[in-house]
Amino acid sequence: MTKHLLLSIALASTFASPIYAQTIEVSAAELAKLKAQISALQAKLVEIEEQANETTSEVAVNTQTLTAQKVAEAEPVDVESEDGITIGGAIRSNYNYTSYSEGNKDRGGDFDFDIFRINVRGEIGDVSLNGEIRFFDYMRAIKYAYVGYQFSQNWEVQAGITKVPFGNSPYNSQNYFFSTNYYLGLEDDFDLGVVFKRSVADSWQLDLAFFKNDELGGVDGYVDNRSDRYSYDIVGSRAPGDGIYDEPAQPLGEYNTFSGRLAYHFEQGELSTEVGISALSAGIHDGDRRVGDYQAWALHSNSQYQNWHLQLQHSEYSYDIAQVDRIAVGAYSFYDSIAAEATSSTANLAYDLAVNFGPVTGLQFYNNYGIVYDKSDSSADTVMNVTGVSVAAGGLFTYFDWVHAKNQPFVGGSAAGDSSEYEQRFNINIGYYF
Repeated sequence: MTKHLLLSIALASTFASPIYAQTIEVSAAELAKLKAQISALQAKLVEIEEQANETTSEVAVNTQTLTAQKVAEAEPVDVESEDGITIGGAIRSNYNYTSYSEGNKDRGGDFDFDIFRINVRGEIGDVSLNGEIRFFDYMRAIKYAYVGYQFSQNWEVQAGITKVPFGNSPYNSQNYFFSTNYYLGLEDDFDLGVVFKRSVADSWQLDLAFFKNDELGGVDGYVDNRSDRYSYDIVGSRAPGDGIYDEPAQPLGEYNTFSGRLAYHFEQGELSTEVGISALSAGIHDGDRRVGDYQAWALHSNSQYQNWHLQLQHSEYSYDIAQVDRIAVGAYSFYDSIAAEATSSTANLAYDLAVNFGPVTGLQFYNNYGIVYDKSDSSADTVMNVTGVSVAAGGLFTYFDWVHAKNQPFVGGSAAGDSSEYEQRFNINIGYYF
């Protein structure tokens, strides 16, 4: 189109002389001149097009260069991590509606503050630090506080208030209330000592630990209330006639506990499984002398197939103390009682579901069942079944639990209870984690 325009301009310039309606006579000289002008214009047009092509190529090259620079800037760069401590935590509140409190039912349930917690973790000079302190309305408790050091590719040592390696890990449950094992001191228990941890290598995993005493310093620890703690531990013995929830008249504490956990990991197609065995042995002290022994062992498995999870565990424990059939335990500023010997079995099934519903990104549906039986004090079985779903939504993590239980702490009973009636508790625990 540009060529036609230039030709038209050239023709208009050439025929600037008067045009007669009858005839136009063009001499040979004028025709030659016209052809020369057309040739010059065509050459000029070719030059303009070449310049345009060069400009386009230059722009393309520059664009590619800029794009490459942006891509290079966007690529992740490996930066050596710096020493430092990270602080996080959580704030949680709790709603419950229960069958065992007429006042609670009449009010339509109760909504309470649960905890404010602070977590610290980090590393300084190859030594790691991990700690968690929890603040309740009625107490303050340190869950864990330990330092760690990775002294080889597969081995790490942790020292301080650290987790007792026992049973399915990290938890033998998916719900807010844990399993029945938690209230026996056999799930998510923390004591003062040292743990050697071997990460999974050649499918094998091993934890070996020694704990001098419980997290509050044992039977003569310098604390006002030995039940102000996160995890359950022995705090005394029960004599005939003692109340289930009384502060024990005879204090006791575990000491010099040896604990081990061995697990094997294997895969079959989409099925991944961990099977393991755990055991522990400790002494029992009354403040003046050794009065008995404490042993526990467990067989456990943890499997995942696609979005499905299955946990199984069988546990047995024994406090071997002369003429004692019932033990006092403490946690959450609350004393309770358990049989000196008992057997526990648990089975947990869960299903993960990824969703995209506003801020909600994940759901986990679960049913957790546990029973404690063959009790040395001849009390009735403890049974707890929890059906629920946990909801992940940004910084919020919420449990919706329906608990059906008998002789279960915090569900209208005690682990040393003798009731044949089941109680129910609908519970919502809402936590914001940062």
